[in-house]
Amino acid sequence: MATKRNVLILGASYGSLLGAKLALAGHDVRLVCLPDEAKLINEEGARVRLPLRGLNKTVELNTQEMDGKVSASGAGDANPADYDLVGMAMQEPQYGAGEVRDLLGRIADANRPSMSIMNMPPLTYLRRIPELDAEALRSSYTDSAVWDALDPNLMTLCSPDPQAFRPPEEKVNVLQVGLPTNFKAARFESDEHTAILKQFEEEIQAIRYPTDDGEVELPVKLRVHDSIFVPLAKWAMLIAGNYRCVQADEMRPIKEAVHSDIEESKAAYNWVIDLCVSLGADRNDLVPFEKYAKAAESLLRPSSAARALAGGAKNIERVDKLVQSIAASKGMQSDAVDEIVRLVDGWERKNRG
Repeated sequence: MATKRNVLILGASYGSLLGAKLALAGHDVRLVCLPDEAKLINEEGARVRLPLRGLNKTVELNTQEMDGKVSASGAGDANPADYDLVGMAMQEPQYGAGEVRDLLGRIADANRPSMSIMNMPPLTYLRRIPELDAEALRSSYTDSAVWDALDPNLMTLCSPDPQAFRPPEEKVNVLQVGLPTNFKAARFESDEHTAILKQFEEEIQAIRYPTDDGEVELPVKLRVHDSIFVPLAKWAMLIAGNYRCVQADEMRPIKEAVHSDIEESKAAYNWVIDLCVSLGADRNDLVPFEKYAKAAESLLRPSSAARALAGGAKNIERVDKLVQSIAASKGMQSDAVDEIVRLVDGWERKNRG
């Protein structure tokens, strides 16, 4: 019988999606989130709505009905030493706040393997890429110092490719998956810690969920890759779509950002792919533009970054600045990326004012 694991996940949005999959596989998961979220999750479960491929219907998973247990608490109540793996699924600016910052310190002290499920890779992870000078990238982070105590050998990155959102008319324990693609994780430095991810990969693949139409295979799998560059494939998607939702005076849906000028989007996308290849990525491991453009046709809302800026956020994840800085270190430049950075800077300045 496979080992039952205890997993701590910071963040209850993408965290509840991965947490539900792990609980279906029989593992126990603790979600770190805000008090209102924690109360609802503990009382009613985390509810995750997944579209089923080929059946034109949606299934709602409730974590209270699973073999594994999903519970929730604030950051101050989590003891990292109690867990086999830590998942980091909050937005990057949140890690510098009070109790979350303290929790990162306790994770470092506990020497627990940690998997980032963020668009913005922790500075800790970038230290695993020989071509990068992580010190030169600090200005891209809201507070880069929060990552200094964590060990790069204990950090990996998982690309949050599935698109999910909280339906505004629902309670905060409900998550709707719009684009049910897979989580793509890079291996850890050690075989021992990578084996935990491989176990999860196999168990999530094997899950069959009972419905009125019989047992079905659920979308959104975990895929584990030997290359540390595979999760960076998300950068091209973010630059061509998510960040180009941000306009001077308004936000537009991802579909419009990608398809209103498909050649411009393709050029921006492929420029980021070229940048990843210059760092050591294999082009065959990255997602071709045509596949992304097809998926973007179903993305009818502005990106979470754009929605956050429109809602008054003073800081968002700045993958745009990170990509710009990395490119500059490689002697590369993109007018499209420079324009994105200019627009996002403007929104952040306005919101801070």
